[in-house]
Amino acid sequence: MAAIIKSGEELALMRQAGRIVAITLALLQEKIRPGISTAELDAIVNKSFRKQGAIPSFKGYNGFPASLCVSINEEVVHGPPSRRRVLREGDIVGLDLGAIYNGLHADAAITVPVGQVSEEAKLLLETTEKALYMGIAQAIAGKRLSDISWAIQSYVESHGFSVVRQYVGHGIGRSMHEEPQIPNFGPPNHGPVLRPGMTLAIEPMVNAGRYETMVLDDKWTVITQDRSLSAHFEHTIAVTDGEPQILTRP
Repeated sequence: MAAIIKSGEELALMRQAGRIVAITLALLQEKIRPGISTAELDAIVNKSFRKQGAIPSFKGYNGFPASLCVSINEEVVHGPPSRRRVLREGDIVGLDLGAIYNGLHADAAITVPVGQVSEEAKLLLETTEKALYMGIAQAIAGKRLSDISWAIQSYVESHGFSVVRQYVGHGIGRSMHEEPQIPNFGPPNHGPVLRPGMTLAIEPMVNAGRYETMVLDDKWTVITQDRSLSAHFEHTIAVTDGEPQILTRP
């Protein structure tokens, strides 16, 4: 199925959805500290969304029980919040969030330190965030989809880390997950040609060790198979006639 090209009106609504996501992620980042439960973080999201007239994209999606995915240390993605899951000094925590505004979705993620973290964790966070922007820089009309993938993979692997294969980025718009899928690996110059109006959620998931993952018994939380640290950054962007536009900014 081909990527859906968005109208100007749809892009404006996605930009508003993205602004709500960005504002809420900033609120969460302010609240991150040792001792806070992941359920408290989920409550912050719900309050922020109600205030801004948005609906959580994740809550109820395939039965997911919350509005926020919270993934700690070796957890890669999809961690459900809980009162029993409490952040500790030295953790790194991934916060993944989607909003629906007037029928349009936007999706973004950050990974943040909890207090003082290890040098390895700092480098992992810096590398993953930079890899996201390396990928976004390739989202230009006329380039091919895998130019994004290769930019991310080559940068991550040059720092000795690995990119997750089992989970990928995606198109986004009227649905949270649209075509095309966007792997974070693969050779350049393959896949669909990028066109103005395409909207993409680019999201490198990077492991400090090997790339293999597994799912815990809760059926949601994805962890690294070797229990190494993992980080996740994401933006929703629009391909234009010029530079890509990041829609998930305040």
